[in-house]
Amino acid sequence: MEITIAAVGDLLMKKQMIAAAAREGGFDSIFSKVKPYLQGADLTIGNLETTFSGKSFRGEPGKLLFNSPDKFAATLRNLGFDVVGTANNHCMDGKRSGLMRTLDVLDRHGLRHTGTYRSASEASQNLIVNVKGINIGILAYTKGTNGIPVPEPWLVNRLYQKKIIADVRNLKSRTDFIIACLHFGKEFRPYPDRSQIQLMQVLFKQGVNVVLGAHPHVLHPIRMYQVKDIDGHTRNRVAASSLGNFVSTELPKHRARLQGSILMLTLSKDENGITDVSKISNVPTRILQNIGKKKVFRVVPG
Repeated sequence: MEITIAAVGDLLMKKQMIAAAAREGGFDSIFSKVKPYLQGADLTIGNLETTFSGKSFRGEPGKLLFNSPDKFAATLRNLGFDVVGTANNHCMDGKRSGLMRTLDVLDRHGLRHTGTYRSASEASQNLIVNVKGINIGILAYTKGTNGIPVPEPWLVNRLYQKKIIADVRNLKSRTDFIIACLHFGKEFRPYPDRSQIQLMQVLFKQGVNVVLGAHPHVLHPIRMYQVKDIDGHTRNRVAASSLGNFVSTELPKHRARLQGSILMLTLSKDENGITDVSKISNVPTRILQNIGKKKVFRVVPG
């Protein structure tokens, strides 16, 4: 049995693009050229680096705080997204109420999520997605929240190695495959630092199959190599420490921040019930800004 997973990096919806989408009547046109790649996969994942905090959301002078119209959630579902990681440095931009409303909006639009939670009991339930008979555990963690206080520790999964290992051990007996979404690293650095590499190696040893990273906003090299985990299972492990910006607005001089990748993973489950990555490929993407008279935005392949 084979399934395909499509994974993208940062889903950043900034004011300029929100205004342009309003002039066009919605967000769908932005993604029309890349929609086939996302819809064609059996499971599509991204990092939701915005909130759905609602109309009561108020920005603060000098602070970069994100909030998107609920219509953007509908567009993500229409594009084929199944799961979004919500643990990142902007997840508390709308404070506690914004975080909770974001999860409500995602639920309303049929988007599953992991990394932030409305209750301690919800936080204790790790996300498992069944895709054509393959159980995939998906975890998400963030290094920080831009200094915004997190009033209850269970609201946001923080990037603590012991916590991640405990969650992986909990999932291992109940899943065929584990993906860890990590919001870590240094912004705009085009390769992972030593601490990121060490953490990924630790997680692969624990049994994680794929690490999907975000936060640098530029592409990192993607590597696949075999690792034997502590249970003696040798599998292909995929280290994708940053898939770049899938959608964002940036100054034109920051060309690297306008590039991303759709990582395509082919998973195979054999007659012994062993699931492994059999193939990886990627579709490079670019963000085109201020096109035509309406000054619209487009995400395009290539």
